[in-house]
Amino acid sequence: MAGGFTENAFIKKLSELNNSSQSIQTLSLWLIHHRKHYSTVAKIWIRELIKAKDAKKLTFMYLANDVIQNSKKKGPEYGQEFSLHLKKAFENMSKCDEKTKNNLDRLLTIWNDRGIYDSVLISEFQRALVLGNEPPNKKAKVKERGRKKSETEKIVENSDGSIETHIQLSPHTPAGDPPEPEELIRAIQDLEVNIASSDEIVRERIAKLPREVSEVSLISKIEDKDAAEKLSAQVGEAVHLLTQYNNRLVLEMEHRKKVSVMMRDFLHVQEELLAQAERNCEEYQEKLLKVYTVRTELHNHIRNLPDLTQLPNVTDGLAPLPSAEHLFMQ
Repeated sequence: MAGGFTENAFIKKLSELNNSSQSIQTLSLWLIHHRKHYSTVAKIWIRELIKAKDAKKLTFMYLANDVIQNSKKKGPEYGQEFSLHLKKAFENMSKCDEKTKNNLDRLLTIWNDRGIYDSVLISEFQRALVLGNEPPNKKAKVKERGRKKSETEKIVENSDGSIETHIQLSPHTPAGDPPEPEELIRAIQDLEVNIASSDEIVRERIAKLPREVSEVSLISKIEDKDAAEKLSAQVGEAVHLLTQYNNRLVLEMEHRKKVSVMMRDFLHVQEELLAQAERNCEEYQEKLLKVYTVRTELHNHIRNLPDLTQLPNVTDGLAPLPSAEHLFMQ
């Protein structure tokens, strides 16, 4: 379940998605793990929702709801990206049956109560669900003007003439985003190549530096200028060598810290996926036991049923039926 993200892999998982809570939560957890692909996920989601049969569209909405709500604490990117496509989704589902529309209306109520989206956006989704893609009498005029790089300010002129201002933060990928398996493998492999602590050549050069470059007490033994200049050159080389090596060690430590964090985040997600897989396994083990029970009971029932092929002929021992000729004889 924790394989790398690809468009084909996501489309396949959507095709296998069903309305059970286990199926929705499992795919939701996978998407949250791969949330650096949030933009691609939302685009594929709306495209596949529009192509899906009416009976499955609601399941797509429940999946989006689970992803949006459970990813909030890790970053706003999914909630913001899905909001760009939800109006189109509600428009597409406006022709669904009343039961589906009632479930969608309840979903909007939950989003409003929990502050998932602001009331203005909720109202927009509600109108889309009721009216579909019918053009409004007067389209809202939207202007954008730049603020900070991470913000966009929208001035909306409504059909009734009122003006509202909304500030939307641009989506961003959190610093602690769990790595893809391939990223983690590459990072670990990089530790095994050209890292300072395993550079035996440099370490041997440092070990062979003369004692004079590191022991101040030996300076007093220098008796002439040539010896002093020679030692000065050796000290300069030693300083250069050790400075470079220490810089490489610092970079190695930073790299190891980064890999440590990547492994921690990756393992955390794997633990969540493992727990989810264990719950799925328990659920389907129970279903399998029920099917086994039904099969056993069915076999027992079949053995107790009479064999119709072995029943005696009902006409055995009885007089033959009269022919039509005998029936109509005077």
